[in-house]
Amino acid sequence: MRRIKNSKVVVTGGAGFIGSNLAEELLKDNNRVICLDNFITGRRANIAEFLDNPDFVLLEGDIRDIETCRKACAGSDYVLHQAALGSVPRSIEDPMTSAEINISGFVNMLFASQEAKVKRFVYAASSSTYGDSEALPKVEDKIGKPLSPYAVTKYVNELYAEIFSRIYGIETVGLRYFNVFGKRQDPEGAYAAVIPKFVSRLIRHEAPVINGDGSFSRDFTYIKNVVQANQLAALATAPGAVNTVYNIACGERTSLNELLAELQKNLIRFDARIADVKPVYGPERAGDIPHSQACIDKARRLLGYEPQYDMRDGLREATEWYFNNLR
Repeated sequence: MRRIKNSKVVVTGGAGFIGSNLAEELLKDNNRVICLDNFITGRRANIAEFLDNPDFVLLEGDIRDIETCRKACAGSDYVLHQAALGSVPRSIEDPMTSAEINISGFVNMLFASQEAKVKRFVYAASSSTYGDSEALPKVEDKIGKPLSPYAVTKYVNELYAEIFSRIYGIETVGLRYFNVFGKRQDPEGAYAAVIPKFVSRLIRHEAPVINGDGSFSRDFTYIKNVVQANQLAALATAPGAVNTVYNIACGERTSLNELLAELQKNLIRFDARIADVKPVYGPERAGDIPHSQACIDKARRLLGYEPQYDMRDGLREATEWYFNNLR
């Protein structure tokens, strides 16, 4: 796999779940990592092990401030833009802040990146862009209408990236993540992702809450696949590989009921009583897409992306970290 080496790389949201995993991998290859984070959702614990590394620079600041963005990008080779205010429910409760961070902050980073003449701007897009499209698997050029303010912001990011590449000549690549999971993912709070939230409750022998009847399905994607995709996107040279978007997933579909069963199967290695925990079923969440599954042919063809972990392999590795860190 091609890897970024001996470069200066900005990771926005670098203290977050995905950002901190990217920073960890980049530091292995003699890169200087500029971590930009405002700690609204990022956690200092995620980057504590990097703070003594002279190649890791923490820039505490907000992407809504253009001067902070300029400071981060100055002299940088690549920008891996992960900073965003995630969560569909959060965006429904507070659409203004989601728009400020996810759109205005995104444009600030794009503008600062093109001013600094970075080699490439790789950004976290989202499978939520597919909206009400019922087609499966999801193919990049066929999307529906957004179902939440969050989905609108992520689609607008793609439009801005396309316009900036045309007008200013900056190379951009958008990665539509599908339900990423893995180490350093926060299980706390109302907007936590489903896997760490389920695991946290199972470890405490409390009933996980499933929204709906458990038939909704997702393309759960292990963090190491996402880290691989970011590196490949930053370095891709194939004709047509830049100024476009890609699905980053495994190309599989797993229902919430199947997910819970798989989590229990993995967690009983550490605590047999987890097998007896039963879920509670609640109402469906507003803005949720019933089913999601990615076609990853485009990423395979133009980026050389190949998932190193399927969902089950990823869960086997992730549940050990979850069990040791979420108790």
